[in-house]
Amino acid sequence: MTPGGIPPEPDAPAVAHWNRGVLRSHNERVLLDRVRAAAPISRAQLARDTGLSKPTVSTALDALERAGLVRPVGLETGARGRAALLYEPDPTAGYVVGIDVGRSWIRVAVADLDGRLLARQDRHNRARTSATMLATATDLARTVVADAGLEPTAVVHTVIGCPGVYDRAADRIRYAVNLPGWGRPGLRGRMEAALGTTVDIVNDANLAALGEYHGGAGAGCPLFVYVTVGTGLGMGIVADGRLFPGAGGAAGEIGFLPLSPRPSDRVGHGASGPVPRRGMLEDAVSADAVVRGARALGMTGPLTAKAVFDAARRAEEPAASAVRHEAQRLAHVVASVAAVLDPELVVLGGGIGANADLLLGPMTAELHELTPLRPRVAASGLGEEAVLLGAVATAVATARDRVFTHHTMGQQG
Repeated sequence: MTPGGIPPEPDAPAVAHWNRGVLRSHNERVLLDRVRAAAPISRAQLARDTGLSKPTVSTALDALERAGLVRPVGLETGARGRAALLYEPDPTAGYVVGIDVGRSWIRVAVADLDGRLLARQDRHNRARTSATMLATATDLARTVVADAGLEPTAVVHTVIGCPGVYDRAADRIRYAVNLPGWGRPGLRGRMEAALGTTVDIVNDANLAALGEYHGGAGAGCPLFVYVTVGTGLGMGIVADGRLFPGAGGAAGEIGFLPLSPRPSDRVGHGASGPVPRRGMLEDAVSADAVVRGARALGMTGPLTAKAVFDAARRAEEPAASAVRHEAQRLAHVVASVAAVLDPELVVLGGGIGANADLLLGPMTAELHELTPLRPRVAASGLGEEAVLLGAVATAVATARDRVFTHHTMGQQG
């Protein structure tokens, strides 16, 4: 009888069976998570850590081993009595692809479920249309999967990092002005069709921030931001190991912060007046701004941001002054972010941010003049690898869930 004396419904046996299935799946998930956190680990230790009975642990662990999600890795050494078999997650249960699509480079890597890179390649991005860029990225992904010795069907999930904000409802990238045609609708669907896997598209600064959290300058930091300065300007926010994307995924699009006076190089008109080609702050801080600043100070000839920084390292004027001005503008960026988020750390990355040896000193000095809110500012620990490694880490997290869900559905079937 149920509480209150109401007889059970006729389908109660099916409900009971369903509950047993849910409980079994829950136990297996608890054990798999614990194996991931503490491998190599014995059955007895799993029982102690999870509070599950030894028979329950044995049954669930056997099911996970049959499914290829865990594997024995050896015997416990130094133990008295019978040596216990130790287990670890099986990283070959699935594979992932990470793709970094930038204005100058497309980078691709394939990894197992431990996040270990099995193969990778970088290719100059010479595409001038979204179709060519998509073809380049997918062709490179197929090549890297083959280089790893894998069949395409072994890849569980792919994560693509690129500038802009992915609008899931419209299936398009917004605000990616530095990638020609990249905002054309249907990108995700085309990528999934071309690669034969599920695909997530994530802002590159957000992925770089996650990369830094998992293995770079932000490792273990409770609240930090990653500011990328290069062709564009962006920021990723990580709190307690998780991204803060905002209501529509645009948190960290600091390139759109307004400036006063407003820049004059604006094109087009919207319903409410002139529309900037790109964000006001981005125009003032990115690589183009470094070149414009150097020219305004007297540098001549063919110039790139790299050339300006190289000249500044040789203490050549006016390059050194142009770099100091860039550092001061970046200090204003950090001051604005600090007032809103109060991060413990600001990690500086991107093509311009990679010149931290020249930027951090004048940035810190200017920051002390601007505000009493002074987070620690550090150079990226991953450099140009940050976006790609963040894409891999994000894909691994999704793929682990997918392979477990597939195992659970197989049991129910």
